[in-house]
Amino acid sequence: MSVGTQETAFDPASFSATVSSLTLSFGDSTRRKVFLFLRENPGATANELSDHCGVHANVVRHHLERLTTAGYVTYDNVKRPGVGRPAKAYRLLSDNVNMDGAVRRDSLLVALLEKALERLGPDDAESMALEVGQEYGRMISESMSPQESTRTMRNAMGSIAELLTAHGFAAHSETLDHESSSVVAESCPFGNLAEQHPVLCAVDRGLIAGMLEGLGAERTTVTLTSKARGDEACRATA
Repeated sequence: MSVGTQETAFDPASFSATVSSLTLSFGDSTRRKVFLFLRENPGATANELSDHCGVHANVVRHHLERLTTAGYVTYDNVKRPGVGRPAKAYRLLSDNVNMDGAVRRDSLLVALLEKALERLGPDDAESMALEVGQEYGRMISESMSPQESTRTMRNAMGSIAELLTAHGFAAHSETLDHESSSVVAESCPFGNLAEQHPVLCAVDRGLIAGMLEGLGAERTTVTLTSKARGDEACRATA
């Protein structure tokens, strides 16, 4: 007598959402280091995490922001001796990585975004994507104080590549000539959604323009090529 094995029905949409959610939260090696360090060292500060991961504290803060938004990390304000703002002591909400809630949330947000893009039409959708990117770029650049060293295009684009990598773009900067620099993104947090809706690439252009503005760079006009639109690389040049 043989006993049949019950198999759970494979749901391609759920599988894709799971992979997307895991990639967004833990696809970056530094973000995994942050998570594992907090697991063993609850109450660590951004500076302690920076030393452990070997990256700038601003990069660590962006990873912490992503993990906090995803519901894996929280923090407590700890008063420091003397005058100054309380320090943020970070800790995990749970040792277990439960994807169910994140998957449902991501699937719903993707469905909502797709419907919104369809109803807006290409021109309005691209205008909205550009505006959202610019506003978010200015916001995240506030964590880095504009200094003389970041105002040259080469140094500003290097700083931007670090910030974009912290947000899941796996980016690096390239110097094209004595005037122009670019940021090349090896991966896109939008995933397959950008291929279905290339208008989302305007978010990338807006992000970099907004960050250049926030860093006080000498130029803020950005041109963009993207794989979703048939180009060889996702490259933003200023």
